[in-house]
Amino acid sequence: MILVNKGKGLNYLILSLLAFSGLGLEALLAFLIEPMIYGLQMGEWSVRQNILHWCITCLLWLLISSFLIKYAKNKNKFDIFEETKKMKLWQWITVVIFVLFSFILSYFDWSGFKIIKEFVYNGWLKFIFQYIYYMVEVALVLQIIVFAQKAIEIWTEKQNIPWGGIICALTWGAVHLVSRGSFDVSNCILSALSGFMFGCVYLLTNRDIKKSWLISLLIFVL
Repeated sequence: MILVNKGKGLNYLILSLLAFSGLGLEALLAFLIEPMIYGLQMGEWSVRQNILHWCITCLLWLLISSFLIKYAKNKNKFDIFEETKKMKLWQWITVVIFVLFSFILSYFDWSGFKIIKEFVYNGWLKFIFQYIYYMVEVALVLQIIVFAQKAIEIWTEKQNIPWGGIICALTWGAVHLVSRGSFDVSNCILSALSGFMFGCVYLLTNRDIKKSWLISLLIFVL
């Protein structure tokens, strides 16, 4: 039985790491494939090229996300969309605190409202596509959390610790150290903290993936 549980846990951890690897495909597009096609580095792309990048990335992420969800449901009998218990008042209050805390950190990091600054900087067309990109990214990030949470719960039999958030902080969060092309410690720390909060939100919503996605998206974009 112990060996069987270890095997199941490893299966879920692999799915989590595949979700993380799927996010990493964007780096291949942005820093290798697309510069070869356009003859320009990412910072020099036109509006059309930026939008095309986001569209291709979203398509790849959606395909990967769909595969992972179907695999978990068909092979592991684990449906991430299964109905869960309703949230209690204290859970809603804690979630609101997380959103407000994240908003305050973002406000000081951006020296203002992130969403407004991105709208002004990008213009309405790029802004729309960038935020669609954010929506898909958060959905795939949540799969890092969901599958890692399941894996470590199987191994430890402890269900009230945000294992998924810890793994997300150590993977998706940590990689932001170099995500902008140079070392950025503050971006890494804030992203790791966001990943950890996403994992906490997943537990606070009683593992409701739809609520988790919406709240995590708010944490990410505000």
